[in-house]
Amino acid sequence: MANIRIKNLCKSYRSDSKAVDDFNLEIGDKEFLVLVGPSGCGKSTTLRMIAGLEDITSGEIWINDRLVNDVPAKDRNIAMVFQNGALYPHMSVFENMAFGLKLRNYPKAEIQKRVYEAAEILGIKQYLERRPRELSGGEHQRVALGRAIVRKPVVFLFDEPLSNLDAKMRVHMRTEIYKLRMRLQTTFIYVTHDQTEAMTMGDRIVVMNKGVILQCADPMTVYNRPVNKFVASFIGSPPINLMSGKIIKKDLKYFFDEGKFRVKISDPMCPKIASYNGQEVILGIRSEDIYDKLFVSEASSENTVRAICEVVEPLGSEVYLYLTTGKHSFIARVGTHDRSDVNRDMDLVFDMSKVHFFDSKTEETII
Repeated sequence: MANIRIKNLCKSYRSDSKAVDDFNLEIGDKEFLVLVGPSGCGKSTTLRMIAGLEDITSGEIWINDRLVNDVPAKDRNIAMVFQNGALYPHMSVFENMAFGLKLRNYPKAEIQKRVYEAAEILGIKQYLERRPRELSGGEHQRVALGRAIVRKPVVFLFDEPLSNLDAKMRVHMRTEIYKLRMRLQTTFIYVTHDQTEAMTMGDRIVVMNKGVILQCADPMTVYNRPVNKFVASFIGSPPINLMSGKIIKKDLKYFFDEGKFRVKISDPMCPKIASYNGQEVILGIRSEDIYDKLFVSEASSENTVRAICEVVEPLGSEVYLYLTTGKHSFIARVGTHDRSDVNRDMDLVFDMSKVHFFDSKTEETII
């Protein structure tokens, strides 16, 4: 069991830039925390500093109330699973899983017990005598997990462990890692650039960019209440639709005027948007909050947008419509009964109770 406190953590490779800048976070015991962000945002560097594989420029890392800044990686009781599994090709699966225990001079009987227990948990007992080259990608990563499990660490660290797997295997391994977490009941810190992994696996998500934490919250809070445009556009698939336009007040009502269309802002949002009257803002709307007007009984001219359907992408249970107003392109995610024809004008309804507005200069969330 472990809780982790990170205070003012910084990492600089050059004097003029920081890979990680003033990172502050508390990670609870048995929590599954996901660090997510684009390549180069500092998430893997942060993970490696927690593991003791990367020197800290400044700041503090505490594990169970013990300052570990100067504690070697081997003495932190942390296990790390890497992107490529990092198995020794000349060793069998058993030998790979047992290697760390042998270095620590565990008795042979204890090593065998732990390896067989981990293999049973992961369903890889039948592979113990094989070499890594005889394994599939998913089996390879299970062995890497097993090598971490046998050590019985207080914290598991994962550095994009599924990025080299195909789509079907990634889904399967996500489930396996989550079940493993529930069984082991210990602290997990997971790094990924895949927002789907972050949304489905984490108790909390830490969204990073340029070495800085932008938002830390549970997945649905990050999805429904992003703090800025970057978070809104990074979390969600397909990405949130973004359109620039001006706030206009007419007849005591507030509207968003994109240039090609105008939609009424919902009354609860008006107090916060009122100060932007006459100014440029950015409207954000998720693809699932846009509907075909033919199937919306409460549609009105005040929330309807005329657009041309450029591409239809059927996905079985749903359909993606790629549309354009002539000024902005956007995506609507609709049911199979809503399927449109290409190059056809459509009337779309925006659910104005679900939209977000961002300051065009700061890109911070207005509402």
